[in-house]
Amino acid sequence: MKFMPTLIVLASTATIFAASAALADPVGDWRVADGTATVRIKHCGAALCGFIASTSTPAGKDDHNPDPSKRSRSVMGIEVLINMQKAGENVWSGWTYNAEDGQTYSAKISQQGEQALQIQGCSPGGGACGSETWARVK
Repeated sequence: MKFMPTLIVLASTATIFAASAALADPVGDWRVADGTATVRIKHCGAALCGFIASTSTPAGKDDHNPDPSKRSRSVMGIEVLINMQKAGENVWSGWTYNAEDGQTYSAKISQQGEQALQIQGCSPGGGACGSETWARVK
């Protein structure tokens, strides 16, 4: 049984390493890269979702929405991260809605640390992709 202390040290080291690799989920408020809005990410059932929580200027209308009945609504409170499912360690995938063009894109978010969240969106059908990094607000 002289190996027991070594096993305890190895198990403790593995637990500490595993805890540092997995970050807390990205629930909370995130400022978009250009600073014009804050997105609040929360749990929506088993998935994550995100809503516009604030804007740096008066909130505009959802003018480009493909549904004409939604074009007069404020962008404040609209869902911009949709059905984000766990897709790996610190990674979720789903959809993002862009009120600037009224399009929905496939999306992936990956937490880059406690204070940074990278979001990548790709055009339908696997077209062009773009990404930016958001900063945690709280």
